[in-house]
Amino acid sequence: MPVKIKKKKKSVRQRGYTTYGHGARKKWKGKGHFGGKGMAGTGKRADHKKSLVIKKYKQYFGKQGITSKKTEKKKNFVINLRDIERNFDSLMNKFGKEDWLDLAEYKILGDGLLNKKVKIKALDISNSAREKIEKSGGVISIIRKKI
Repeated sequence: MPVKIKKKKKSVRQRGYTTYGHGARKKWKGKGHFGGKGMAGTGKRADHKKSLVIKKYKQYFGKQGITSKKTEKKKNFVINLRDIERNFDSLMNKFGKEDWLDLAEYKILGDGLLNKKVKIKALDISNSAREKIEKSGGVISIIRKKI
């Protein structure tokens, strides 16, 4: 008949909490250190499971959420008279409808000169751009979007 050998009993000299100066209780059980469970080791500075995290949880790293109003992008496009003069043919091919240049999402700014008679539909226009277009014999039509 096999003899049962009792496990060596650890002395209970200290009184107080059950860790007896050995840190966490799990470290003193005599069965080795238990490994990490789940997402352990995937913190900000660690990369123990980085390949798993990148594959499974794509938005785990980096910034997410709402940006402040300062970082919001401008929603209205702007175009200068200089750019209209330079790229007139390509603009007419892309935005031209009959004899009108339809820039309905753009605000026209007055930087540069315009030497052509142009009919333009635009979202908005600066005062200097309006003067220069009217001076060259062109026509401007402003479209107000409904809010």
